[in-house]
Amino acid sequence: MTRLLEVIDLQTHFFTRDGVVKAVDGVSFTLDKGETLGVVGESGSGKSVTAMSIMRLIPDPPGKVVGGDIIFKGDSVLEMTAQQVRSLRGNRIAMIFQDPMTSLNPVYRVGEQIGESVRLHKNASKQEAFERAVELLDLVGIPHPRERARDYPHQFSGGMRQRAMIAMAIANQPKVLIADEPTTALDVTIQAQILDLMNELQDRTGTAIIMITHDLGVIADMADKVLVMYAGRPVEYGSAADVFYNPKHPYTWGLLDSLPRHDVAMKDTLNPIQGQPPSMIRVPEGCSFHPRCPYARVKCIKEEPVLRHTEAEHGSACHFAGDDGFVRGEATACREVS
Repeated sequence: MTRLLEVIDLQTHFFTRDGVVKAVDGVSFTLDKGETLGVVGESGSGKSVTAMSIMRLIPDPPGKVVGGDIIFKGDSVLEMTAQQVRSLRGNRIAMIFQDPMTSLNPVYRVGEQIGESVRLHKNASKQEAFERAVELLDLVGIPHPRERARDYPHQFSGGMRQRAMIAMAIANQPKVLIADEPTTALDVTIQAQILDLMNELQDRTGTAIIMITHDLGVIADMADKVLVMYAGRPVEYGSAADVFYNPKHPYTWGLLDSLPRHDVAMKDTLNPIQGQPPSMIRVPEGCSFHPRCPYARVKCIKEEPVLRHTEAEHGSACHFAGDDGFVRGEATACREVS
């Protein structure tokens, strides 16, 4: 069976005066109909660049996909002509961009912006596109959708703008929906409503979702599979159950341990990952996480680990994943490097 979406060893670099930024450096994953892939990691780990690469939205120059491939329903996205990409983008693959406050054009009415992709891809008339925009605003829970479709973005609250962005993304019932931080800057009540809406839409249409977020709680609720990224590289990949309940990489351990817990006694402070993510121009040799890893050994400095499967569908880019005793909560911090 042909995969809906397959990303194979994707490498996206930016060529700057200071050096080459390897923003994405060897990312691979698959996605089938109705699945949700969660992509997590700190800022600068390459999550959004991965999404922009899939959409063919990397500005050239300075950016360029220098290796790998992106296969959508058996066809290479990277080999498509500009016209083919325009037909794909916003139609079969759509994206909810990270900042709804700036993603909507302030001088056009919301209904016009939502209906634009309908007119472009479905050859709809202006009136037909407007009616579709009203229908979509109603679908995403905007009250009085016909009146609100004639409003400008500044007349919408942050949550309503985010809903409008979702309406725009699903206007043509895409096969793949990429959601880049879809709940950023929203209060928890609106966040829950947005996530419920996305789940409902997925159940209705079978749309596959790539959910990019810092919020591991969102991933735990929504994702079937999880990709953990660090410094542009995948460090762990597997089912949500595997990654959350049996993580194999110290970076994943750190992300999980830095979350507040409500099922145990509250501590005075959280347990954050020490240090800062590396410069993407000067990524450390060997394992890029070794300067921050409490379990780093000499091998971590000298050899770059590859993502290897420790179980059937569960992979980790750690030299010691799968070793006896190297288990979250049981491994002893034993840095052999300074």
